[in-house]
Amino acid sequence: MSNNPLWVGYQTIVRKEITRILRIWGQTIVPPAITMTLYFIIFGQLIGRRIGEMEGFTYMQYIVPGLIIMSVITNSYGNMVSSFFGAKFGKHIEELLISPLPNWVILAGYVSGALTRGLMVGGVVMAVSLFFTPMEIRHPLIMLSIVLLTAVVFALAGMINAIFAQKFDDIAIIPTFVLAPLTYLGGVFYSISLLPPFWQKVSVVNPILYMVNGFRYGMLGVSDVSLFQTYGVILVAGVILFTWCLILLHRGTGLRT
Repeated sequence: MSNNPLWVGYQTIVRKEITRILRIWGQTIVPPAITMTLYFIIFGQLIGRRIGEMEGFTYMQYIVPGLIIMSVITNSYGNMVSSFFGAKFGKHIEELLISPLPNWVILAGYVSGALTRGLMVGGVVMAVSLFFTPMEIRHPLIMLSIVLLTAVVFALAGMINAIFAQKFDDIAIIPTFVLAPLTYLGGVFYSISLLPPFWQKVSVVNPILYMVNGFRYGMLGVSDVSLFQTYGVILVAGVILFTWCLILLHRGTGLRT
């Protein structure tokens, strides 16, 4: 095992985050599974019977990738914002700030923890979906890369929310008024080809649309946007958010009271 202090520091943060996730599994793993099961029953079975097929698949099969990536988005974001803000609130984030660990190691540790929760919940939702409809993964490498990049992007976004949040109410504003609407309008339950031309143009400025469709392409082989656009949007968003996080950590913005 490596004795590199950077690696030891990174492992310590990741271990702490994973322990936290597993310790409160009743709050981190079970609720998303129950929520997605209700989505499958209500939208997939009850409403799906009236809709029929979409893009050559049953409606249930069509919405499965969107529901999986939606769970990954909300849980990677939620884990980061709650964990990092909790560290701020408990004032033990100051111990990390004065440690010899570089900011990028601290950021990588927290992002890895959020990524772990996002993938765990995504895996649970995928397992639940198999009780409702058979799934065949067409492009597993694309599917895996999209879900990993998406989880990282929203973990970074959660870090920014946590840094600027001053009270517990602040960590719910972005998920409620920004993240949830963008997710539901990101093509989770429909193809944007069904929308009028004006709303199709509006939809293409929603970054979640590219993540949902990229993941759907990995699973089903169909997408409303090109794969090149999908990776471009995700990578650009990731670089911008990663840089922003490092700047905020370096300046100590919102971290020292």
